[in-house]
Amino acid sequence: MKKSMYSLMLGLAALFTMNLVDSAASPNPQVSIKTEKGAIVVELYTQAAPISVDNFIKNVNNYHYDGLIFHRVINKFMIQTGGFTWDLTNRASEREPIVNEGNNGLKNTRGTLAMARTSDPNSAMAQFFINHKTNRFLDTTDKQPGYAVFGKVISGMAVVDIIANVKTTTKKGYQNVPVEPIRILSARLVNPDAWTPLPEATPEANVLSFERPVPVK
Repeated sequence: MKKSMYSLMLGLAALFTMNLVDSAASPNPQVSIKTEKGAIVVELYTQAAPISVDNFIKNVNNYHYDGLIFHRVINKFMIQTGGFTWDLTNRASEREPIVNEGNNGLKNTRGTLAMARTSDPNSAMAQFFINHKTNRFLDTTDKQPGYAVFGKVISGMAVVDIIANVKTTTKKGYQNVPVEPIRILSARLVNPDAWTPLPEATPEANVLSFERPVPVK
């Protein structure tokens, strides 16, 4: 009887300790992206991609994404945003390019967010894409730097599917542009207490061209 009581007490103590650890652990930052097709909530991985997450949240807090469109949509590949208004006017980020964190171990699986960039691995600024399917060829390998994953859709993947299936066209020289513009109405950090800003770096800025991942041929 005493042994049973002792075992029960140990079990309760262990459970209490686990609850303390869980409550003390900081949740990952989450951002709600409200679009004209519905809301998408994403979770950001600060430990794996601290620079990419910090840059993304700072663009969110500067209202950079509000009013921009998904300007490049390829079904069964990805949907991309972060650089253009409804008439394809470029909205440049006020922030500097960031280092590529593509070697962080995160993979370009369905529903993940990754930074878009030019052929220069360290050129990502504000544009990002959501993988509509698993795109292993975008992952970092010994032969290529890849595209840095920094978050994942945790709610609203059905909205991503809707956007990925819209009709597209070529407009002003840009391919895969939705015929009907799909705007981001707002992008907001849901849980500010889960994010601690990184100190601002001051790298040399380069003149960059259009950011985009390369689709499967």
